[in-house]
Amino acid sequence: MQIQEQHKRRVLIKFSGEALAGKGGFGIDLEILKFIAQEIKNLYEQNLEIGIVVGGGNIIRGVTAAQGGLIKRTSGDYMGMLATVINAVALQEALETLGLDVRVQSGIDITEVCESYIHRRAIRHLEKGRIVIFGAGTGNPYFTTDTAATLRAIEIEAELIVKATKVNGVYNKDPNKFPDAKLLSLISYDQALHDHIKVMDDTAIALAKDNCLPILVCNMFKTGNLIDVIVHQKGKFSLVK
Repeated sequence: MQIQEQHKRRVLIKFSGEALAGKGGFGIDLEILKFIAQEIKNLYEQNLEIGIVVGGGNIIRGVTAAQGGLIKRTSGDYMGMLATVINAVALQEALETLGLDVRVQSGIDITEVCESYIHRRAIRHLEKGRIVIFGAGTGNPYFTTDTAATLRAIEIEAELIVKATKVNGVYNKDPNKFPDAKLLSLISYDQALHDHIKVMDDTAIALAKDNCLPILVCNMFKTGNLIDVIVHQKGKFSLVK
């Protein structure tokens, strides 16, 4: 009798571009890049299928570029999309150095650099054991990479979206300013929308709510934390559902 192969868990991880900059605040810190790549490899070895979305704020943010009025918002957002592709290619190189098979797919056509996004092809890559990094956001201006991450997670049928940040999760107030800030281990979509939590934008949360996609928020800078919170569901994190 033929035994049916058990399906692997599939998750999508969202990293901010600012995280790649390290203490310098701009560009790509190679030590941070190396650390993130190793954490992803360790997670991949837990028999997971992994999609990744990375922001571009370490290079340029569309909203910021448009603030002075010299650059139009639409152009600024496209510049930001190109920044995310730069980060995606850098992360691809770092992961491939560790022996992983990786594909970058872009929401805008840059065929000399990476594949164009096709969700069926992305799913096939994941099924073949490849990590897929999604660049250029949704391919449209006026949408954040948080929204892009939620959209891609839904399209590839991920069971969970992980927002990897610099803090342990969602707090009732800024933990960097208030020592008595309390970590919220579980928060509803409606509460997150009502309180306008800054971990993800309202559009991303509303999209996750409409598709019953849980959002896990955790600290990406603790060694082994991604495995702890995603695989073993232990440690400090917040779950929006």
